[in-house]
Amino acid sequence: MGKAAVTKALADMRAALAVLVLEVDGSGPEPFSVGDPLAGLADGCLDILAGAREVEAGIAALKARAAVAYAESAHAVAGPRVPVRAQEMAVAAEIGCVLALGQRAASSFLATSHAVTTMLPRTLAGLQAGVLSWGHAVVMADETACLDAVGAAALEAHFLDPDAPNPARGCPPGEMPAHRFRAKARTWRERHQAESIEKRHAKGVAERRVEFRADQDGMAWLSAYLPAAQALAGWNRLTAIARFQQGPEESRSMPQRRADNFADAILGSGSLTQGSGTCAARARDTNSDDEDGCGDGAGGADRPSPSDDAGRQPWSSPIRAQVLVTVPVYSMMGLTEEPAMLDGYGPIPPSMARELVANGAGSFYRVLVDPRDGAPLEIGRTSYRVTGAMRAWLRMRDGKCPFPGCSNNSLDNDADHILAWANGGTTGISNLGQPCPKHHKLRHSTGWNPTPATKNEPPGWTSPSGRHYPSEHQDWEPVRWPAGFLQRARSRPEKLSLQGEPQLPEKRSLPEERSLPEERSLPEKLGFSKEPALLEQRSLLEDALCQHLAS
Repeated sequence: MGKAAVTKALADMRAALAVLVLEVDGSGPEPFSVGDPLAGLADGCLDILAGAREVEAGIAALKARAAVAYAESAHAVAGPRVPVRAQEMAVAAEIGCVLALGQRAASSFLATSHAVTTMLPRTLAGLQAGVLSWGHAVVMADETACLDAVGAAALEAHFLDPDAPNPARGCPPGEMPAHRFRAKARTWRERHQAESIEKRHAKGVAERRVEFRADQDGMAWLSAYLPAAQALAGWNRLTAIARFQQGPEESRSMPQRRADNFADAILGSGSLTQGSGTCAARARDTNSDDEDGCGDGAGGADRPSPSDDAGRQPWSSPIRAQVLVTVPVYSMMGLTEEPAMLDGYGPIPPSMARELVANGAGSFYRVLVDPRDGAPLEIGRTSYRVTGAMRAWLRMRDGKCPFPGCSNNSLDNDADHILAWANGGTTGISNLGQPCPKHHKLRHSTGWNPTPATKNEPPGWTSPSGRHYPSEHQDWEPVRWPAGFLQRARSRPEKLSLQGEPQLPEKRSLPEERSLPEERSLPEKLGFSKEPALLEQRSLLEDALCQHLAS
């Protein structure tokens, strides 16, 4: 055994690769399909790609274990006389030379390998089974680095253990790109990290700044580190302005228009200050909330003055961007400190969400979620028509373009009938998706087709080859109960009884299916006293929730 066994195993692997290369070249001993060799070869190549991905994951696990075993052996051989730091550098240098990696990349690989093999058993098992890639393992190691052992195990179990409490739903982690898995893992970590998100946010706010970085070809980067709500609202507003500028005479692309408007604003050649939000020209009908008039909520825009000869706009009034904020009921009421969700970003401090609601920000929707499972409950739509509420529900349900691996969550995503209207499809949430323009075009010009959706689950996709790819689902979680709430509520049931008060409906209603009740407040009856600005935002539905859940 020993070296001889290793040499033989590697030789067998190379021989297997040679066989697969012949099959890809169509030179194998027999075709994939006798009846249709070309179609058979196409399908066979997809099988080879899928198999190669699994083998690559297994090899990545092997490399990680080999690197850690080498490091431990080298430390033991070196003995206590060699300084620890020097030995670590020597080990990383050796691994870097073997794998043709730089010193920093080799050190990072070794650190990730150590985390995966010693602290993340489910991740290592997923690699060895071929259901996770090395990129997914890197994400898991990065996102658990700031957690204790209990927190790391909980994050791993949430995504990789189907028997865990409230496991992740929808597309499995290994079937989505690593960058999409990073977004979902970051969201979970932000919700569950031991240190308060308020404290971490305060540290981040203290470090806000603008940075300049030179680049090639006479270009440079100018970026700002801002609170998420400000940054996302600014991005969406630049998008809305750029979308308004579209037209037959406009030769610039969307990214170019965003960049030009950004430069105009910060250099003083344009005015993007807060305006009155009066009746305005719409940026694009697919995202306007009113179809035949103006509104004072998200998407409203003042009509810009005509563009100059360079095609730029000397804006005298703003176009306001849409931002969707999902706030747990009790967090909005100030009874818990559970993070809210900012569409297109992720978790934000509850204080930021409450401030957005209490200040009546015209460009923010209010979304309430069910304390029992975290699923959407209602969308506040004062001054919004049904079509606007449906689009907001789609954004909340899907979170982004539902195409596999796509992260586009901008306002340019299109509301699209899954079953075409001409073929009998209805205009209901369960028959709508919101693909980005690129994948909307892909759907209607190729063999890619969305699969059926539901009111709370976006559509998956079927490829021209017939393979099905599940969609990513929003990672809703039950909200956190206020301390002592259930004990107080059950000990004083008479405080929860309001004559004629409606019960929580068995099925959640969607925006197009009902109108919202008039808003009132019950929490003060339960012994809670909160800010008047927040109390005014609470609805009768919340009162019914308190009564129903405490009974």
